[in-house]
Amino acid sequence: MSAFYVKNVPGWERALRIVAGSGAAAYALYSFAGPMGWLLAASAAGIAISGLVGFCPMCAMVGRRLDKKA
Repeated sequence: MSAFYVKNVPGWERALRIVAGSGAAAYALYSFAGPMGWLLAASAAGIAISGLVGFCPMCAMVGRRLDKKA
């Protein structure tokens, strides 16, 4: 079975993206009222989601790949 995407984010960076994205989303909802807070939180959630799935579209656009031996 082939995947639609190939993981291009290493494990340590995945964990960092999840923590940083979740924290930024919480901070945005806490600090900004109304639509601006929700927009910033959605952007931060995108970072956390890229950490959860291990695939970053922007990294793929510039040709980033993980080593097969790792």
